[in-house]
Amino acid sequence: IEPSEVVLQLVASETAGPVVTERLDVSTDGEPALTTVELHGPHGARVHLLQSLTGRLTVHYRSEIAGDSSGPRGQLDPTLDYARLVYLRPSRYCPSDHLVGFAVAEFGMGSTVRSRVEAITQWIRERISYVAGSSSVHDSAEDTLLTGVGTCRDFAHLGIALCRAIGVPARFASVYAPGLYPMDFHAVFETLEDGRWITHDATDLAPRPSMVRIATGRDAADAAFASVNKGIATFDFLEVTATVAGPLPTDDRTLPVELA
Repeated sequence: IEPSEVVLQLVASETAGPVVTERLDVSTDGEPALTTVELHGPHGARVHLLQSLTGRLTVHYRSEIAGDSSGPRGQLDPTLDYARLVYLRPSRYCPSDHLVGFAVAEFGMGSTVRSRVEAITQWIRERISYVAGSSSVHDSAEDTLLTGVGTCRDFAHLGIALCRAIGVPARFASVYAPGLYPMDFHAVFETLEDGRWITHDATDLAPRPSMVRIATGRDAADAAFASVNKGIATFDFLEVTATVAGPLPTDDRTLPVELA
């Protein structure tokens, strides 16, 4: 039987901070996977490509990262001009070209980028209800806008689509989020403001300064924690834990926060 090819994006990004300890274990029925190769993706993402024979695939990742939650942590993107073009385009889950009329009528085009993005984030916060399990992998920002419910993934997609619709480059980020309850992988969106990628989370489920970037892309299609390129796999069980040493940092919505 041919081995399956599985893609994992669950390791903290290279930009997340100095790694104190880290370990990634991958096995099939208790035996190591045939091969595990680490690839380097955009924005510091570390992607693991593995071959697994038929059986129960188990993945365990643990790390401790030395980070500083005070002040900006991001860096200027050396390919900023190209990134601006990429993150203005419609994408699979963020069909911003379908939402231009609504976005312009609701949020306008004349004020500052910061004020328009804050208005979009606040609108989502007030008008969309967070309901765990309320959407599927097929739902786009349009579905979230029409149904008025979603998960963190949907909140991020809607924020991205509305920002792009009014000319603000926006992108998707999957993160570890200490303070999130119930604990899981989390999703936020980032907007390009004055040469910096500023983080927004309309769910308000975890403080932004505590978040650790995993992967970044146009939408969730680019940042899935696991996908299968070849073969068939049935998802069985997931457990995510993310904590900080000491108390959680506060999150002042009026201050810009950058993910490392």
